[in-house]
Amino acid sequence: MAPPASLSTAQACAALGVKPATLYAYVSRGLIRSEPGPAGTRARRYHAGDVAALVERQAGRRDPQAAVQGAVQASLNWGQPVLDSVLTTVQGGTLIYRGHAALQLAEAATVEEVAALLWTGDLGGHPALPLRARLNLGGQPRAARPLEALGYALTHAGAHDPAAHDTRPGARLRQAARTLNLLYATLERHVCLPPAPDLPLHLRLARAWGRPDSADVLRRALVLLADHELNVSAFAARVTASSGAGLPHSVLAALCALQGPRHGLAALNAHALLLGALRGTPRAALHEAARQLGQVPGFGHALYPAGDPRGTALLAALAQTWPGAPGVQAALALGAAAQEETGEHPNVDLALAALIHVLGRDPEDTATLFALGRAVGWLAHALEAGQGGLLRPRARYVGPPLAGSI
Repeated sequence: MAPPASLSTAQACAALGVKPATLYAYVSRGLIRSEPGPAGTRARRYHAGDVAALVERQAGRRDPQAAVQGAVQASLNWGQPVLDSVLTTVQGGTLIYRGHAALQLAEAATVEEVAALLWTGDLGGHPALPLRARLNLGGQPRAARPLEALGYALTHAGAHDPAAHDTRPGARLRQAARTLNLLYATLERHVCLPPAPDLPLHLRLARAWGRPDSADVLRRALVLLADHELNVSAFAARVTASSGAGLPHSVLAALCALQGPRHGLAALNAHALLLGALRGTPRAALHEAARQLGQVPGFGHALYPAGDPRGTALLAALAQTWPGAPGVQAALALGAAAQEETGEHPNVDLALAALIHVLGRDPEDTATLFALGRAVGWLAHALEAGQGGLLRPRARYVGPPLAGSI
């Protein structure tokens, strides 16, 4: 007997081991297709193939090594490939940077301290830090947008900065510090401010954005965004660095990978959702976003079934710092409505959208903040990958056979 093409709610929940609210969340995120059930009923049917694929992916996340060996595949689907790294992991819903919980670091650690931790394993610092460097920004073209300016700066540094190609012992850490400093100096130049290399990085960002009152919340956000295991942009940095490319070009590759709606630009959709909630009601905004996008942006994360701790922590900091801000209130109302409607929790994208709204910044600065925070991790991945061999996954060919073969 052929397997069924669709499943009932009870059958789908049993296969996935979840409650109906979680099943509905998978549907809203476009992971499982559904269709109307028998005529005259309100029941829904769920695509059996989608359910089976999601069960397989969940099994792969529980034991990624076994999933890779068992599947014998080199395609870059969620959870593969699995690479050895000392940098970052997610265990039991806790984000960990080299043995330190990211949420605890966000309470007081600076960006410089987290950079030292990820780059060297030493939270106390390193001779290559703090991040002060003499930079010549004169050769960079002017850019219309901050992300464009960061891209120009990295391109120029990779091509013209002699320090980017220094292969002497110990030079790589100095290059990492120089590259990170370059990003903040470029942002300062973009808003026509002279660089302030003696200030901590979070204060430089608050100064560049004209919001000194936001310095500590920005510090928290930058620390929470510093790294997130082997995500799309981190993998791009690793692959590029494994070729022998310099750190500016490795970070440039990561910056390019960031600029997709499934990764760094996801917070733009979360910002649009926030604006929708401010114009109407949270529930109406949730329903409209799901209708237009096939899922609700700013909610849910595959690595955090019980909720993204980065989003929770950052939203709590916003509520404490600006409790009456409309953007904060809208984000909290969206979280409450989504919990009732789908059981989903806010992720870091919604928190970034609320922060950028509170600061009165352009929505695209959600990606600017994401890039500045994640650059610390990109550099860590590039440093780690640069010590090994070339990263060159193989493809499992599924095309037509060689012409003329039997």
